[in-house]
Amino acid sequence: MTAAALVLAGLAALLHVYIWVMESLTWTSPRTRATFGTSREEAEATKELAFNQGFYNLFLAIVVLAGVGAHLTDEETVGTTLVLTGAGSMVAAGLVLLLSSPDKARAALTQLTLPLVAVALLLVGL
Repeated sequence: MTAAALVLAGLAALLHVYIWVMESLTWTSPRTRATFGTSREEAEATKELAFNQGFYNLFLAIVVLAGVGAHLTDEETVGTTLVLTGAGSMVAAGLVLLLSSPDKARAALTQLTLPLVAVALLLVGL
């Protein structure tokens, strides 16, 4: 169970790194605008907010990857704590998006599914 949890947590972290790239580096590009359903004007007006938000996603990914790394070096307590903190925060952020913007349900479910399954498997494996 733990190995599967760590793989899924790692995939969730990589997804959040990709979200960081889109929000912080390519926010105004046509492809990213299409992904988020924003116009050129909306993207320009929200560029600073998206830049900041992207870094939240990056920091969550770093926490999860540090936890996976700790597990791989037999620091299981530290690793479990970091993975549960980072992945749990990813789940919580996805729930906030789902509840506050039901029209973005697909994005919210994409954001929260991998970390939710990782958290569940990690807890079962304890």
